[in-house]
Amino acid sequence: MTKVWDESFENWRKEFLKRQSEDENFSQLSKVWLQKSVNHKYSYQFDWLGVPIIQMPGDLIVFQDIVYKTRPDLIIETGIARGGSLIFWASIQQLCDIEVKVLGIDIDIRDHAIQAIKGSRFNKNIELIQGSSTSENVISIVSDIASNFKRVMVVLDSNHTHDHVMEELKLYSELVSPGCMLLVLDTAIDDLEIDPDRNWGPGASPKSAVIEFMAKNRDFVNMKDLEDRAALTVAPHGYWLKSQTRIQA
Repeated sequence: MTKVWDESFENWRKEFLKRQSEDENFSQLSKVWLQKSVNHKYSYQFDWLGVPIIQMPGDLIVFQDIVYKTRPDLIIETGIARGGSLIFWASIQQLCDIEVKVLGIDIDIRDHAIQAIKGSRFNKNIELIQGSSTSENVISIVSDIASNFKRVMVVLDSNHTHDHVMEELKLYSELVSPGCMLLVLDTAIDDLEIDPDRNWGPGASPKSAVIEFMAKNRDFVNMKDLEDRAALTVAPHGYWLKSQTRIQA
């Protein structure tokens, strides 16, 4: 249990977070701002320890808080892009004095990502697997690795089609340890305009997949307060905590 440094302050800010979460005007403005940010490639403008990370700053603050409080000794992320997120996870584990181990999976790991990770101080702590995140061979390798750790966290950020994310949820939700988080990123696609260059969009996205999956799953709790804190988040309805005990229907 994380120590509450100032209970009165904690209660005070919880009250404001509640007001924020119930403010429909604020929510709508956030969605408008998010669409504009996507149009301008806002999230592409940030680096983590010199490597492009392609995430929203508010989400990153929430991500570090998750690692600090849940203390995963293995973080699995599907989708590598330029490698910044893997370096981010490793650095936060180190800052939190946790054993540093990050596993990144991608169907096409580009040279620039490999070089970025090799050039980082966490090169020996980050393991890369090239292949489809849902293939039998990859899942077998990932499962074997995960079996050596006590607290496993999973981040899904690869192919954003409904069917692919649904398959990832079925496979990777089993690897998440009780008391640890499952993050489903880019659920915000459901709130954005259709991108004709993508084979996903509103109604057929990570969000539609996670809503369908979690409607039948009693092992996870939606941590809406985390997305409320981030506000300008890529993961609405994407923050999930695996319960210590199975939730009764």
